[in-house]
Amino acid sequence: MSTALTVAVLRDAIERIVAQLEMCADELNTLDGVLGDGDLGVTMLRGGRSVLAELPNLPDDIGMALFKCAQAFTRLSGSTYGTLLATGLMSAAKRTKGQREVPWAEISSLLANAISAMSQRSGGKLGEKTVLDALESVRAATDGIQDPATLIAAADHAVAAALDRFRNQPSRQGRARIFGDKSVGKDDPGMVAFKRITEALK
Repeated sequence: MSTALTVAVLRDAIERIVAQLEMCADELNTLDGVLGDGDLGVTMLRGGRSVLAELPNLPDDIGMALFKCAQAFTRLSGSTYGTLLATGLMSAAKRTKGQREVPWAEISSLLANAISAMSQRSGGKLGEKTVLDALESVRAATDGIQDPATLIAAADHAVAAALDRFRNQPSRQGRARIFGDKSVGKDDPGMVAFKRITEALK
């Protein structure tokens, strides 16, 4: 496995993620129908397919490649969640512009910056049962890890742990907060979407 994140690795990861989204879009729509608009699967799949179509045009510069991915995702996703993910990608793009390789040990710090940017964009905070909490769990779990297989395994475990930790708490952000106590015992759809992404990368 590659010793660093490169555009070749990024292309492979995107192909895996979109293939996973093809299989789980209906599941995500159903989950989102309980606490949201019921279109999360559609959002993720449209955005993912748009990024997939952009793969042949990605430059070797990691930052510029991530920038193009963010642009492609928002072009067709058209949702709050899609905009949030694109914001995270843009944050990582700014930090890695001009680099052809990004050491795996830097992924945690890139996530930290992405969480900050996404929080500022959405007005969301940690602890509100959103994808931000899953990202923070991954950030903490992957800090300093230099082996990619170990990093992905740690990330997948961390998202699962975040789902377990927040499942029995009420949602406090986004459309889901409207459901209040009815959201207790239900997984946040955005967290589940991120879990499917980490599963695709294993």
